[in-house]
Amino acid sequence: MDMSEFAARVAAGDRRALARAITLVESGRADHRTQATALLEALGTARQALRIGLSGTPGVGKSSFIEAFGKMLTGQGHRVAVLAVDPSSARSGGSILGDKTRMERLSRDPLAFIRPSPSQAQMGGVARHTREAVALCEAAGFDVVLVETVGVGQSETMVAELTDLFVLLIAPAGGDELQGVKRGIMEMADLILVNKADGDLKAAATRTRADYAGALRLLRKRPQDPDGFPKAMCVSAAEEAGLAEAWEEMQALIAWRRESGHFAARRAEQARRWFEEEVRHGLLARLTSDPALRARMETLGDAVAAGGAAPGKAAAELLGEVARRPDKP
Repeated sequence: MDMSEFAARVAAGDRRALARAITLVESGRADHRTQATALLEALGTARQALRIGLSGTPGVGKSSFIEAFGKMLTGQGHRVAVLAVDPSSARSGGSILGDKTRMERLSRDPLAFIRPSPSQAQMGGVARHTREAVALCEAAGFDVVLVETVGVGQSETMVAELTDLFVLLIAPAGGDELQGVKRGIMEMADLILVNKADGDLKAAATRTRADYAGALRLLRKRPQDPDGFPKAMCVSAAEEAGLAEAWEEMQALIAWRRESGHFAARRAEQARRWFEEEVRHGLLARLTSDPALRARMETLGDAVAAGGAAPGKAAAELLGEVARRPDKP
């Protein structure tokens, strides 16, 4: 594979090349990881998009919101990429990957690109290589990248560590859902959008928005927020109501963060975490790819399971062996 030609095609906005590039970075094969690293290095980081993470429980209307919101943005001339992470089966490892079907209008839009990816049991609501997929979409010229998480609980906060804005979608009239949303995910959210604020649910959505607005006022003010943020708003993906106002609030928040220096600081911290995560995965990959180390890990694991060794001591012993073991040529 000619990596310079491949990178040029991605940078030119070739959709097929971009899809192949994302498949490459998602691969776990050692040779593909080497090629993916070379591709990302060739593309560089000159182009940067606004990265928006979206989370919410199943049934809240994430796909409907993304389609309506994405169509509004492409109508304004923006190029929008959607990276949708679908849950993988713990038993078979498979994923449905049906987001293109759910976003039929947006998938046909020439200014939009939708890529579903399997979570592969990765915790935090995103796939392991979502960061690299975001970088590829930016290099391909998309100026807004929407990252839709799995949406399975309060552990969905990892998306906030790789995006510039974190939007939490809430359904109206959810009973005691305010108590069900853990403090962690609310503290990470920059904007809470109560979706389905239309028809018979409009009044309930207004009450829910007021409840969340009150809850947000009780949270400690974050240094990366201007006055009034984070805030709660009502939107309707079905009626396309409130979307423009939500976009205005997102732009206002990002503008303030750019002027205050918080935007650059956040990107720098995210890059550092990306590096640290790659180091951790590299160490784990070495443990599983080296037959001797893998066998030693199994032996120590059996000893821990049988009660013959303490987990902490066994882990320290294994890590010591990793440090002493020479790298493979």
